[in-house]
Amino acid sequence: MSDPIIRAVDLRKSYGRGQSRFDALRGVSFDILEGESVAILGKSGSGKSTLMHLLALLDAPTSGSIVLEGEDAASLRGARLNSTRNKTFGFVFQQFFLTPGASGLDNVTLPLKIAGVGAAERKRRGLAALDQLELVDKARNKAVNLSGGQKQRVAIARALVNDPRILFADEPTGNLDSKTGAVVEDILFGLNREHGITLIVVTHDEDLAARCDRQLRIRDGLLVDDASEAAA
Repeated sequence: MSDPIIRAVDLRKSYGRGQSRFDALRGVSFDILEGESVAILGKSGSGKSTLMHLLALLDAPTSGSIVLEGEDAASLRGARLNSTRNKTFGFVFQQFFLTPGASGLDNVTLPLKIAGVGAAERKRRGLAALDQLELVDKARNKAVNLSGGQKQRVAIARALVNDPRILFADEPTGNLDSKTGAVVEDILFGLNREHGITLIVVTHDEDLAARCDRQLRIRDGLLVDDASEAAA
């Protein structure tokens, strides 16, 4: 068995103080192995989105720790933290977060631009990512002129352009019809199986969660279930 790529240890996250304090996470621990597909399930307000933000190092826990490939994430600061997020993680959201007036290619290569990659290499890698998603013919099209499914595939290409080890997908099919959503799901799980990318899906969709190797169910800031196919 491989070592955990992410280890969450007694994660707690609170907002506010005194009587207005809200405990979004109240002590959550688990491991995610490299190459796994894991669903984080829960109703709105359960703490699942807070948990994803902590795992993706977009926010820091109030207490507890996140260990990324054996290193305490609390030791990552400034430029090193930004570099780790940019190179290790890819993100796919329900809201596509594309720049409407920019081309598909320019949207895909934005993480490379942030990382300081040169223009020629950005274009090469951006087209390769679009090709992987069968969207090279939309490279010059402005994002505003793409369909919902095409926008989400551009967003996935953008998430892949830095060759991430871990892909976070937050309600990735929430804005898509069922047929288009199924195509996007197949793409995500194909990347997990064929390229070994660790896939972490945040969702309230039980059918989508059932496709993952494991389901982590969050309720009122606590982990109430850690189910795997092997245990089923």
